Amino acid sequence: MRKFTFFLLLILTTVYAWADKKATLTAEAPDVVVSGDQFRLTFTVNTQKVKDFRAPSITKGFDVLMGPSRSQQSSTQIINGKVSSSSSITYTYILMAGDAGTYTIPAASIEAEGEKIFSNAITIKVLPPDQSAGNAKSSQGSSSQSASQVASGRITNNDLFITATASKTTVHEQEAILLTYKVYTLVNLRQLFGKMPDLKGFHTQEIELPQQKTFSLEHYKGRNYNTTVWSQYILFPQQTGKLEIPSITFEGVVAVQTISDDPFDAFFNGGGYREVKKKIVTPKLTINVQPLPAKPENFSGGVGEFTLSSSINAKDVKTNDAVTIKLTINGSGNMKLISTPEVKFPEDFEVYDPKVTNNFDVSRSGLTGSQTIEYLAIPRHAGNFTIPPVEFTYFDLKTNSYKTLKTEAYNINVAKGKGNADQVIADFTNKENVKVLGQDIRFIKLGDTKLMPKGDVFFGTISYYLWYIIPFVLFVGLVVFFRKQAAENANVAKVKTKKANKVATKRMKLAGKLLAENRKNEFYDEVLKALWGYISDKLSIPVSQLSKDNIEAELAKYGVADDVIKDFINALNECEFARYAPGDENEAMDKVYTTSVEAISKMENSIKH
Repeated sequence: MRKFTFFLLLILTTVYAWADKKATLTAEAPDVVVSGDQFRLTFTVNTQKVKDFRAPSITKGFDVLMGPSRSQQSSTQIINGKVSSSSSITYTYILMAGDAGTYTIPAASIEAEGEKIFSNAITIKVLPPDQSAGNAKSSQGSSSQSASQVASGRITNNDLFITATASKTTVHEQEAILLTYKVYTLVNLRQLFGKMPDLKGFHTQEIELPQQKTFSLEHYKGRNYNTTVWSQYILFPQQTGKLEIPSITFEGVVAVQTISDDPFDAFFNGGGYREVKKKIVTPKLTINVQPLPAKPENFSGGVGEFTLSSSINAKDVKTNDAVTIKLTINGSGNMKLISTPEVKFPEDFEVYDPKVTNNFDVSRSGLTGSQTIEYLAIPRHAGNFTIPPVEFTYFDLKTNSYKTLKTEAYNINVAKGKGNADQVIADFTNKENVKVLGQDIRFIKLGDTKLMPKGDVFFGTISYYLWYIIPFVLFVGLVVFFRKQAAENANVAKVKTKKANKVATKRMKLAGKLLAENRKNEFYDEVLKALWGYISDKLSIPVSQLSKDNIEAELAKYGVADDVIKDFINALNECEFARYAPGDENEAMDKVYTTSVEAISKMENSIKH
């Protein structure tokens, strides 16, 4: 009885599992074939309750050699008490590719479980025949080795090579370039080793590609090769003029079939294989980088296509309440290299450092995504205030001109807060941290005051006059000091120069934390910001107008020694190149950190304003 119940449940569960699936018809065929090759075209329906299969019209580009042949499959599995089942019917055609071109096989149809369903259409690219010596069959020529290779193990540069291509060879500075390294092979390539390129004058971002490479057929210079994209990079040129992408030397490991002297071994086993190493050198590329037109004063350094939006948390607040403005820059281009826009808060507001959140994606189309900047300010006095629009100027590659984006202006109504209550606000970057603001003046306690005379008469004495002279002298001294301080603060360039080392130190501390956390990309970006930002503040030149060439010239004007200038330029180069250099990443990051700190320290002792 128990066995009968078990089989009954099994049958019912299987029937339910079959009934629960929706019927589909799927067409499959190779994406690329060679003219004269034979291949399979299959139509698979995931149920066996079918009738009236109608194949598409296959007349152009292919010859039908056989079909349709019908086969059916079914299976049932029980895993942890759960029953899964599948059943299908497959209709198979054998086709032969005709003339070269791109062809589409329309959808097939079938009636499954009382409903008419259709398959997907298929697009197949037909390549011309391989024009190799002897006019051997192309499908065999692109997947096997020639007789001479089998005999001697000699692999020519036409049998295995790697191309280096740039999406553009004439660009503006900071314009994105896609660099692609692609493998072409006619041999059995087992392994490939190569160092990443050492690209001078470029800010480089590597595109993540699958570790497991997939090869496909491609007709190239009369031959049909198995090809795959090996690596890709997005490059942002940082200098103008002709920049060179150097050649790279790869080492490929190829399995070459050997012919056995034993005729029985050659007949039954086909001989053996041995590994042959082949050095592959990629070609050099030259990129012509044109300078941007005359840059406006408020240029952000952005090159690409961008949009700007803003929002504010509240327009009606009380004194000591937090006002948060959020700016979001969306688009594609050199997102990591743009300057943070400035929000000009009223003087009565206490302003905090902005919080920047990056959400970038490196793909074949470039560096795309968004940058969100949150600005926090605290109004200290009541009144009506206006926060002017924020401007963001960038170079638009579509129109080859500068564009300025503006946000809306915000009118803030600040009311008087409660007098004696302690004002507590949440930190806008971390809601768990709080900051206690200053208290209002307490009431003065009143009471009887008794004055007791002591000693001689004070009036007319030297001490009496000193009580007037000393405060007056101090007052005059403070007035002179604060006027001098105000004049210096009005000189924005001078203020930036004084604070350059402080800002660089702060960034290097953050870089040290990123180094400890082994966050490689963020570490190198922060060190670069520290170096470029420091020299920008010291020389009073915007980052967007700096290059390694004009840095040397400007530092020479300040009398900086050549060896100090060379150390600083080397620190920039090491930071740009270390992330892609082979070897121990931790050792490279430690070296970059130490070199950068020493370079900033030497520069601080050399530049005197």
